Parts: sequence; structure tokens; C-alpha cells
Amino acid sequence: MLGFAHAAGVNGFDVSVLSGDPDQTFRDYSISAHPRRDFKAIEEAVSKCDALVFPGGSIFQDVTSVRSVAYYSKVVGLAKKAGKRVFLVGQGVGPLTTFLGKRMACTAFNSADAITVRDPASLEALRQLGVKRPMKVTADSAFLMPRQAAVEAGDSFAVGGMRTVGVAPRPLGKKTDVAGLFGDYCRLLYQSGTMPVLISMDKHEDVALIEEISKRQGGKIPDIRKLTTPTAIQQRMARMDAVVAMRLHGGILAANAGVPPLMISYDPKVAAFSKLLGLAAPLHMEGGLTAQRMLDATLNFMRDRDKNAKLVERKREEMVRLAEGNLEIVRDSLRGSAIR
Repeated sequence: MLGFAHAAGVNGFDVSVLSGDPDQTFRDYSISAHPRRDFKAIEEAVSKCDALVFPGGSIFQDVTSVRSVAYYSKVVGLAKKAGKRVFLVGQGVGPLTTFLGKRMACTAFNSADAITVRDPASLEALRQLGVKRPMKVTADSAFLMPRQAAVEAGDSFAVGGMRTVGVAPRPLGKKTDVAGLFGDYCRLLYQSGTMPVLISMDKHEDVALIEEISKRQGGKIPDIRKLTTPTAIQQRMARMDAVVAMRLHGGILAANAGVPPLMISYDPKVAAFSKLLGLAAPLHMEGGLTAQRMLDATLNFMRDRDKNAKLVERKREEMVRLAEGNLEIVRDSLRGSAIR
């Protein structure tokens, strides 16, 4: 979600956001929200704010479609035309493969009042685009999510008395049979004595995929697709034995909850995250990945769980400190301090 920041006294800010489902956003977070596809509503929100904050995500990319970078670049342009400050923080940049996508992203970032990125690869991508603004590497803003509630959620989340592995797939175009691959993997995982639990990270994309995975296996595979907030998902992950994730933020939430994630890479950002945590190289969707290879990697990964958990915990603490830099830049600027 994009945020509109409004100064409110010395110590705080009023915040409203853009959302695909404003009513659900208000129910979940008690925050005022505007429909993200309604540009009249966006213009009105911009007119009332002090700054427009992009808190993170891989929104400046054109692999799925150039529409993503076009939309967010347009929103940046609206804010700058209205004389508002724009903060692009915790950004994951790229891949950008088209001339138009590169041009729009470069224009947007060169218009920003402050820029932070979540990894060195994103910093290099911006430099290659020709972005001249000051930039620094921080971390994904999702690491700022409160962890205590997840840790206190209780003992292991067992289904039918079996150990559980969270599985966070995502669609990957018509040429890749993700449902077939993950369906076979879930079957093999169950046969090995471990219960798969499918996790939806995006209700608009993942729910249909999860339903198809279960359908391919002739019955319902346990899932947590009805959870509506990242906090609720993280709390459930904290009680699992492992998480296997194609979704980047599936891995981030697991790591933040202290559960080592085994990443399945379909994009450089996923491989970069696994490397950042110091874990073994992720499996890659390209190159003929099979369900048996996924099972073997999962079982080996779980045997090293204690070692991996210690690696993740050390890195998580570092990521939290870096992610706090995203907040500091916005706070300092809106309070009138110089941006460092």
C-alpha cells in the first residue's frame, strides 16, 4: 500500500493509504484508505498530504507487465506536480527490460526526495538506469512488523499430529505448471510424514492457485488462505517447522518469525534474499525443477533447521536495524531535519 503522510504535531503523523480494498484495509488496520484505481480520489488525497510514501515492494518492474511501473510512475508525477514530497523507501527495483519501463522508472526515481532500496542489486539497477539522486541500502520494510506476537503464538502448529511445512507458491504464467509441480510436491511431502499447509500471500492471485493445487490432488490440502493480514500469517508461520516459499514476502515473514525459509526462485530478488540470509542456494523454477527435488531439498533443509534458525536470527536483527532507516528518513524530513 502507498501511504500519504500528514504532519500531526511534533511527534506523530496522520496516515492514509491507497488500497485495492479500502473497506477491508480499514477493518484490518483502522486506517483511512482510498481506492488505488480511482485517480480522482488519488488527486484529492495528494492535495491534502504533506508527502507520498512508497514503503517498499517490487513495484518498479515490467516483467509481468509495463503497467505496474506506468501506474506508480504516474502517481509519483501527480504528487510532484502538486508540489508534494515523495519518498521511495525499501524499494526492490526490477527487472526492467523494456525501454518504456526503464524510462518511466528513471524519471520517477529522479523525482524522489529520498530513496532507499532493500538490497545492493536494486541500488545497482538504479545506477544503471541513470538515477542521479542520493540513495542508500536499507532493508525490506516488512522486517518492521512486530515479532513478539508471532513468537508468543504458542507451540508448533501441528495438523493431524504431523509436523507442518508452510508452502507459499505463486502463479508464473501459462507456460509453467505451478499447480502440477506444487501439487505433486505436497503429495510427496505428506507421504514422507509431513503435512503441507498452503499459504496465500495475495488473495487476487494465490487463492485460485491453491484451489487448483488441491483439485489436482483430488481433495483439500490444508491452507491458510482466509487470513487477511500479514501479522496473522506470520503468527501462524511462527508455529511451523519450515516454510517453502516462491513468494518473497512469504520468506521474509517466515524469517521475521524465526522460521528458516527454503526459497524457490523464479526471480533474481528471491535468490538474492536467500543469499542475504546466508542460507543454502535456493531451488530454481527454470531448469526442470521436479517435486522430488523439492522434497529432497526440504527434508535436508529441515535436518539443518537449528543451524539455519541461528543464521536467520542473526540476519533478522540486522535487517530490522536497516529497515528502521526507512522510517527515519521520512520522519526526519517531515519534521524539518536534513535527510542524511
